Amino acid sequence: MNKKHFVITVERQYGSGGRLTGKRLAEELGIHFYDEEILKMTSETSAIGEQYYRLADEKAGNNLLYRIVTGMKPDLGEPVRDGDNITSPENLFRFQSSVIRKLAGQESCIIVGRCGNYVLQDQLDDVIRIFVYADTVTRVRRVIEVDQVDEKEALRRMKRIDKERKEYHRYFTGREWMDMENYDLPINASRIDYDQMIKLIKDYLVLRGYEI
Repeated sequence: MNKKHFVITVERQYGSGGRLTGKRLAEELGIHFYDEEILKMTSETSAIGEQYYRLADEKAGNNLLYRIVTGMKPDLGEPVRDGDNITSPENLFRFQSSVIRKLAGQESCIIVGRCGNYVLQDQLDDVIRIFVYADTVTRVRRVIEVDQVDEKEALRRMKRIDKERKEYHRYFTGREWMDMENYDLPINASRIDYDQMIKLIKDYLVLRGYEI
């Protein structure tokens, strides 16, 4: 029997084309694509200013070294709704996670970043976890095209943003961002274009028994 409800989570190296692929795939499938929209929705749900979420977006909290040394486990429980800790990175992440889980339960959609692959770990029957990566040459070329910057700036952005995403993922999940065991479909985008990536994901959805 073909299944109809699915959620695709996309983690991606900067410049790999993962976000653009996810956006175009959502348009082709006629489903919602959630990236920064999640910040606005979480702000409205929590009654905490959107600027707090933007400052913390895909960045680790303040205790990264402490968490690594102590092996401290992330807490995906209910967020605190008052008190001094309401705008702590951990609490903002819990608010954001609750919005992601609600969206995933309500509709088929594509969710980019924000540890969606981890947040939805209890709903994995309906979740396809994708990681898009590419070699340095491909990523530099795509960053230059999309961001309109030179090669030096492209390399600088790739290094900084990938480091932020890696630390963010480790901080809030206790897992390594590029450990492929955390994903269902890792995609090397070095030698395929956006259309081919979309076809690859669609073919995988069909293989998993989804009606698209």
